[in-house]
Amino acid sequence: MSRPVLVRERGALEEILSGWHRLGESVALVPTMGNLHAGHHRLVERARELAPRVVVSIFVNPTQFGPNEDYLRYPRTLERDLQGLEPLGVDLVYAPEVADLYPLGVRGAVRIEVPGLSEILCGASRPGHFSGVATVVLRLLTAVRPGVAVFGEKDYQQCALIRHLVRDLALPVVIDRVPTLRDPDGLALSSRNQYLSALERHEAPFLYRTLRAIVDALEAGSRDFLQLERDACARLEDSGWSPDYVAIRAEETLAEPDPHARPAAYRVLGAARLGTTRLIDNIGWRQS
Repeated sequence: MSRPVLVRERGALEEILSGWHRLGESVALVPTMGNLHAGHHRLVERARELAPRVVVSIFVNPTQFGPNEDYLRYPRTLERDLQGLEPLGVDLVYAPEVADLYPLGVRGAVRIEVPGLSEILCGASRPGHFSGVATVVLRLLTAVRPGVAVFGEKDYQQCALIRHLVRDLALPVVIDRVPTLRDPDGLALSSRNQYLSALERHEAPFLYRTLRAIVDALEAGSRDFLQLERDACARLEDSGWSPDYVAIRAEETLAEPDPHARPAAYRVLGAARLGTTRLIDNIGWRQS
């Protein structure tokens, strides 16, 4: 496989895309913030299955970071990312500067709001985060015009929000979700895992095991959702974590489930800090 073409400006991107579209070649987009790992590579492999042309965007989006978050120190590893994409058959990497995606500046940018899904779970502890996510994803979809865009289920709330956005605006793109890729001990692959110390990395799979225990309880017939969530948060706190939330939600809508109803599927989600690193994870469970 050859090295993907690197494009930094919207005009050059449009020229290449127009050539593909004239030939009737559809495009799959994999939006990322870079610092790519095996989880991202799995998204690219899925994209290759779905379209003859694959575009990976690499952009650390300022509008989805809060004032006390890690925007400035978020790893930027473009050369290493390009090398890692070489064997995967990526046609083009779109790595714009901020001014290319936000031509009127970040402060003057039109922002997209997705009511409901933006304020719950991670949105409750990261105000404005999902507005930033929706804003940049819409800009990337507009720039690349893919037939399909591929996202990882580790960021499950993000997936739900983007699917809602696409449905509501009737955008001509399919949103494809890829299951979370994990290390052998269960830790979900994440660019932020590199912030963990050696001791924290040893402790980090406890979040996954905590969510897994809830799934086991659901499988055994428990429907006291609130107690399961409280017990999980208590276990995390007792182990030195600072949980933002543990929640059991209806899989497609992320609405709070009715313990007396029989939804087709649940999603068990959690977010917690281990030291200074905020980790998220989720597990799906389908009621038999």
